[in-house]
Amino acid sequence: MTYRVCFVCTGNICRSPMAESVFRARTEEAGLDGLVEVDSAGTGGWHEGEPADPRTVSVLEAHGYGSGHSARQFHASWFSRLDLVVALDAGHMKALRRLAPTPEDADKVRLLRSFDPAAGDDLDVPDPYYGGMDGFEECLELVEAASEGLLTAVREQVEGHAA
Repeated sequence: MTYRVCFVCTGNICRSPMAESVFRARTEEAGLDGLVEVDSAGTGGWHEGEPADPRTVSVLEAHGYGSGHSARQFHASWFSRLDLVVALDAGHMKALRRLAPTPEDADKVRLLRSFDPAAGDDLDVPDPYYGGMDGFEECLELVEAASEGLLTAVREQVEGHAA
C-alpha cells in the first residue's frame, strides 16, 4: 500500500515544491521511495502549469535536489486519496481544513514545522517570494529541519500499514 503525502503552499511555486523535492529525496535515501508518494499543490491556481520559481530551482539544485515541477491547485477531491496533507503555514492549514469534505480529512492536515521539535511555537515557513535569495535559503533550512521528523512519522505509518 502506498502512503501519499502532499505539500501545500499558496501558489505551488516556492515553498511546497521545495518541500516536495526535499522530502522525496529523504524517502529515497530511506529506501521508502516505492512505498511513499510525494507531491505538492497550491491553495490557489494562479501559477497552474508553471515551473517552480527560478530561485527555488536554483537553491534546490545548489543543494543537490531535483527540481522538475509543474504547479497545480489542490482540490477537495484529493483528500480521499491522500494520507497526509502538509501545509507550509497556518493560513494554508486553515484553508485546507475548510476545504476538507469530512472531519477525518481535516485531521489529515498538519503544519510542516510541527514535525521539527526545535521549531517551538513558530510553525510557519515564511514565504520567500517577495524577498531575495536569503529567504529561499532560509526556506530550505526550515524544510530540511522538519523533514527528518516528518520522515520518522511517515515511516511509522508505512510500517504500520505493512503490518
